[in-house]
Amino acid sequence: MTVSQAIQEFITGMKQTGWVEYIAVFSGIISVWLSKKENILVYPVGLINTIFYVYISIQGNLFGEATVNFYYTVMSVYGWYNWSRKDKQLQPVIHISYSSAKEKLQQLMFFTGIYVIIFYLLTKAKTNFAAGAIPWADAFASATAFTGMWLMTKKKMESWIWYMLTNLASIPLYFVKQYVFTSVYFVILLLLAVAGWTEWKSKESKVNRKR
Repeated sequence: MTVSQAIQEFITGMKQTGWVEYIAVFSGIISVWLSKKENILVYPVGLINTIFYVYISIQGNLFGEATVNFYYTVMSVYGWYNWSRKDKQLQPVIHISYSSAKEKLQQLMFFTGIYVIIFYLLTKAKTNFAAGAIPWADAFASATAFTGMWLMTKKKMESWIWYMLTNLASIPLYFVKQYVFTSVYFVILLLLAVAGWTEWKSKESKVNRKR
């Protein structure tokens, strides 16, 4: 595909974007911006995004991504609860922190397990009824997203790294499926993930200096 063809496909795709995708994209951007600010409103706003993307992903035969967004919906409820917990001094129980070596190993094992399961299921789906599925890419985007969301509910720094990987994989994945606006959305999320990592790193350093 030439540059001019890619630009033309982008323009055509934007013209075909429906209101469901617009709502999903804008609520997702706001949600990630709120998580960057460590604002608990990330979760109710995120619920709008994930519910709409379950529908969009199923429509595009991206069943791995549909599973991710259903998982995001459930984890958003859990994260909302977890971030709102207070101790006896009415201070948040969960704080921004780095993962230990043991936790990083657990994360890699979690990612690998989810990837293998989703890849296997998508390969079966592609053979039987979803010819448009892209198992390896969809499974990678899905498994990194599963891992990132799990860590976000615990305010782990590494959640941003997993989200960066999700965004990098999702940009071409949705473009190929002609969800051009969503592809651009993941470019924005990638930039926000880098900014989120930077802002959380600064916050975590300030807390450590006070201790």
